[in-house]
Amino acid sequence: MCILAIRAAIFIQKWYRRHQARQEMRKRCNWQIFQNLEYASEQDQAELYKFFNDLIKHMPQAAGGAGTKSQTATHVSLLDDKDMLMEEATDIVSTKIEMPIKKQHIDLLIDVFRKKRCNRLHPKYVALILREAAKSLKQMPNISMVTTAVSQQVTVCGDLHGKLDDLLVVLYKNGLPSSSNPYVFNGDFVDRGKRGLEVLLLLLSLYLAFPNAVFLNRGNHEDSVMNARYGFTREVESKYPRNHKRLLLLIDEVYRWLPLGSILNSRVLIVHGGFSDNTSLDLIKSLDRGKYVSILRPPLTSSEPLDKTEWQQIFDIMWSDPQAVVGCTPNTLRGAGVWFGPDITDLFLKRHRLSYVIRSHECKPNGYEFMHDNKIITIFSASNYYAMGSNKGAYMRLNSQLVPHFVQYVSAASQVKQLSFKQRMGIVESSALKELAVRMREQRTELEAEFKLHDPDNTGSISIAKWCAAMENITKLGLPWRLLRDKLAPGTDSQSVNYIRTLDLLDTDVIMEAEADGTTVMDALYANKTSLVTIFNIIDADNSSEITLDEFETAIDLMVAHMSGVYSKVEMLEKCRMMDLNGDGKVDLNEFLEAFRLSDLHRKQQQEADIRKRSNNRSQINQPPSDSVTKLANTISRNTLVVEQDIDPTDCEAKIIE
Repeated sequence: MCILAIRAAIFIQKWYRRHQARQEMRKRCNWQIFQNLEYASEQDQAELYKFFNDLIKHMPQAAGGAGTKSQTATHVSLLDDKDMLMEEATDIVSTKIEMPIKKQHIDLLIDVFRKKRCNRLHPKYVALILREAAKSLKQMPNISMVTTAVSQQVTVCGDLHGKLDDLLVVLYKNGLPSSSNPYVFNGDFVDRGKRGLEVLLLLLSLYLAFPNAVFLNRGNHEDSVMNARYGFTREVESKYPRNHKRLLLLIDEVYRWLPLGSILNSRVLIVHGGFSDNTSLDLIKSLDRGKYVSILRPPLTSSEPLDKTEWQQIFDIMWSDPQAVVGCTPNTLRGAGVWFGPDITDLFLKRHRLSYVIRSHECKPNGYEFMHDNKIITIFSASNYYAMGSNKGAYMRLNSQLVPHFVQYVSAASQVKQLSFKQRMGIVESSALKELAVRMREQRTELEAEFKLHDPDNTGSISIAKWCAAMENITKLGLPWRLLRDKLAPGTDSQSVNYIRTLDLLDTDVIMEAEADGTTVMDALYANKTSLVTIFNIIDADNSSEITLDEFETAIDLMVAHMSGVYSKVEMLEKCRMMDLNGDGKVDLNEFLEAFRLSDLHRKQQQEADIRKRSNNRSQINQPPSDSVTKLANTISRNTLVVEQDIDPTDCEAKIIE
């Protein structure tokens, strides 16, 4: 009996270890999907910055015209104008805000914003907060100086990304700002989450109410080009449909005047991303940050030459990430900024007489992470960032000796507690698969062609190795495709993959609806017309307000390179000739914008035609999606359904980590 008991114990132990290893593998696989998709998406967006850089490099005579005088004048006058705002139809509360903002106004805002309905301020109060905050921020230095001389401590928060519930948890657990309780909020207040406007307005109100106790740093998402892609622009449009254009212009004013970083007690640098081997804090302190309405577009420079070194300095502190190995190399995952190693950190700290750096910019499973012998600390404050239960958020408190401790938390804790481990894993996995399928759907035509290349007999199946190779060749996401085969081609055998099921999954309602809710790079580019105007101004090398066919051809190779798969050189030259209605060999700005609109419309119509064609082909051969695909789609739909509720900041789970 004793031997049997020992054998049974060993068997159970082995089973448990295998089970834990499988769960850990699933967890890491999901995390890799989320991070690789996030970085690949940002890489697409960073192409715009590269495109502008290449245009300016190859057309240096146009570099000074990238930002126009009229644009500069518009931004200057915004803060002086009285806002001509229209009444909005629904969900507007009667709460009044007046200057100066005081603690009672903060309490009112929190009470309004935390509700799921009737949670919108009158647009005139939104405009008031934005305008007054921009005016005040304009007076701040590029690098804010923060001290613990009076307070004896300071709190630093990382990315919030529209997660109002997390901001309210921080304020509930840590208290409102005051002279004895100062805060540094380290950028990325908006995008991705649904309550970005409320987060931004509350942070700006806290800054106005407690100007010596709230320090706001700019992140890479405090940028209208990023907002057009990642949801904040659409959020403002949906909440204030009659006034969104005016409000978005005021938000741009806030962005351009946000400080670029903070220094605590002259010893700790707090910036959103990081730095490179060329980063100079002296240069960053002296530059004119007001020129950079968007970091992804050339600055507003009127007629003086563009300083690309200065532009790169800002880009590096907003977009860079630390790496474990030595050196400083281009950040190929994000497509922008650099990866900096421990040797670069040591040199940077020595050069600027600093002890360590606090940065954000990366989601971490536990909300924080040490690197480079504890000289780089990453802090990330959005819990449940990718999905319910995907990660913890954290904020850090530093005492007068600059010794940090962390408060780790999860918002909406009661919802998480109701779920078993298996249910939490299912929700995270479904969210990861949904995001991945939406990304794959953008390349569905290319995927189908690649699969059929490996299937000359049109059997609908290919080997596992060929399926994995096709997936990586088209998506270039660097994911563990073998592990994902059962999820992306459900119900196939162990020797081959039925790639038709992969394509069927991409055509399910849940994936198509998610794709419709998203924004492509080209959608974002056209929605943010300022980028197109900037492109026009750069190509218009002689500042004649017209592009000649010769000027257009000079830039067209770069445009094709950065918009591959959407436009060819022949097509773009032909469109330019077609726009030249009077035959004088020139195209004005309105014609240029209209060409992008029509091309984008044609692209979407072609996508819809392809969907109808595939649907008709399937109905003609009477082949509905397999049960396994339908079951997976239903699971994804059920697990990713979000039910919005009033925010209760007391509904959190937090612990202090020394």
